[in-house]
Amino acid sequence: MKQYKKLGLLSSAVALLSVAACTTMDTGMYGSFPITVKNYSGKSTNSVSYTGQIARHTLHESLKKLAGKGNGKSNPVLKAKMMSYYAGKDAGRTILSPTGSASFPIMQSGVDQISKKKNLAGKTYKGTITGMPNQMTGPDLVKFWIGKASSAKKGQDQANGYDYPQLISKFIMGAVFYNQVVDGYLDENLSAKKKPNNKPYKKGAAYTGKEHSWDEAFGYFGAPAHVMSLSAKQVYEIAKKGSKSTPKSNALAYADINKDGKVNLYGEMTHSPAYYAASFDKGGKTSYLKNISKAFLDGRLLLASAGGKTLSDGQREKLRAYAAVIESNWEKSLAEAVFKYAGSVYKDLKSIKAKGSNAKSLKNYIKHWGELKGFSLSLQAGRKNLGETAVKLNRLIGAGPVMPNSSQVTDIDSKGNYVKSQSSGIDNYMLHMLKVQKLLIDKMGVTAQSNNSVANMGAMLKSLGSGAAAEND
Repeated sequence: MKQYKKLGLLSSAVALLSVAACTTMDTGMYGSFPITVKNYSGKSTNSVSYTGQIARHTLHESLKKLAGKGNGKSNPVLKAKMMSYYAGKDAGRTILSPTGSASFPIMQSGVDQISKKKNLAGKTYKGTITGMPNQMTGPDLVKFWIGKASSAKKGQDQANGYDYPQLISKFIMGAVFYNQVVDGYLDENLSAKKKPNNKPYKKGAAYTGKEHSWDEAFGYFGAPAHVMSLSAKQVYEIAKKGSKSTPKSNALAYADINKDGKVNLYGEMTHSPAYYAASFDKGGKTSYLKNISKAFLDGRLLLASAGGKTLSDGQREKLRAYAAVIESNWEKSLAEAVFKYAGSVYKDLKSIKAKGSNAKSLKNYIKHWGELKGFSLSLQAGRKNLGETAVKLNRLIGAGPVMPNSSQVTDIDSKGNYVKSQSSGIDNYMLHMLKVQKLLIDKMGVTAQSNNSVANMGAMLKSLGSGAAAEND
C-alpha cells in the first residue's frame, strides 16, 4: 500500500487525508488534487474540500439520536435541542453520533471541529411532499416530525405507528443528501455558466467552481476517501464500527488510512448513503458503492486535468455522463432500501397475524415501517419525477401503517393531530407490501432484493380472492 501523509489542519481544525496528486490515479484516493486556480496565493496545497457536507452528516446522525430521547410527555427543551441540530447554526453542538470508543476512537467530538455554522434545514428539499397529508414541504415535514418526536416515548408513537428517529433520518438521507447532489451539484452546477472552472469558487479559494461543486457532491455521498481500496463489507463495517463478525480493531484498521490511531470523520468514516450502498453490495449482487465512487473519482480526475481552464462542451458532457452513473446507482440504492423494508413489514405482519401482537413485535413493525416510509419519500426527492411509480408507492404504503386493530392514519388535521380510519385489514396491507416489491422490480430494476417475499403474492391473492383491495393499486 502506498504511503499517505497528513497535510495538516484546515482552519476548521479538521485533518485532511491526502496523497500526492501525481499518485491519485494509481491509488484511487479521493484525498488530494492539485490546485489549478490561476494566481492562487494561499498556503493550501490541496484543492479538495467538503467539510460542510461531513458536518451535515454528523448533524443528521445526532438528530436521529435525539429523536429517540422523548419520555412520552411534552418536552420543549428536547424539541429546541432537536431544532438546533436541524435548523440552527449554533456554536458548540456536540456530535452525539457517531461517537468513538477505546477500540474505535474518533478524532472529532464537536460539529464545529469539522465545519462551523452549518445546518440541515437550509439544504432540505423545498418541494411538496405528496406522500404525506397536508401537502407539507420537506422542511415543514421534518419540523412536524421533530415536534412529534419530542413528546413520543423513546421516539415511537405506538398508538398511530410512527417511529420518528427512522422517519426523520431516512427522509433526510434523500431530501438533503440525495437531492442536493442529483438536483443541484451534479445538475445545474454542471452548466457552462454556473460555477465556472476558470474562476475560484469564491475569492481566495483554492478550488474552482466546478471542482468544489463536485467535491461537495462526493461529501454528501459519505464514502471514505480511500473507498476504492476497500471492499463493500469493509466500508459497511467502518460505519458499524465493527460487528459480531468483525472486531472493532479490524474496523479501525479499515478506516484509519493514515495510521494515526484515530478515525477522522472527514475522509475516513462511512456515512449513511455510502453505508446503505455498501450494505446491498456486500451480498455480491450489486456494485452501487463502487460505481458511484469510481464515477466521482473519474470526474475529479477530469477536472484536475482541465488545469483551471474553462471546460469544453466535451468535458462537460463527460462530467454529465459520470453524474448520470452516480444518480442512477444512488436511486437504485434508495429503491433497494424501500424494497428491503417492504419485505420487513410483510414479515412483521405475518408474525403478528400468526402469534399476536406484543410489545417487541409492535416495536419492530413500527420501526421497519418508519424505514420503509422514510426511504420511499427519499426516493421521490430526487431530480426526476417518478410519476405513476411514486403515486403507487404512496397509495400502497399509505400515510401510516395498518395497525393490528386495522386502524390507519389517513390524514392530519389543521392542529397537527392524526386522523385515523379503518383500513381494509392486515391481510390486504401485507399484499400491498408485496405489490411494492414487485413494483420496484418492474419499474426500478432492483437487483439485491433483500427480504424478497414476492413469491408469496400468488398465494395471498388466491386466499383473499374477491376481498383483495384494489383501490391502492
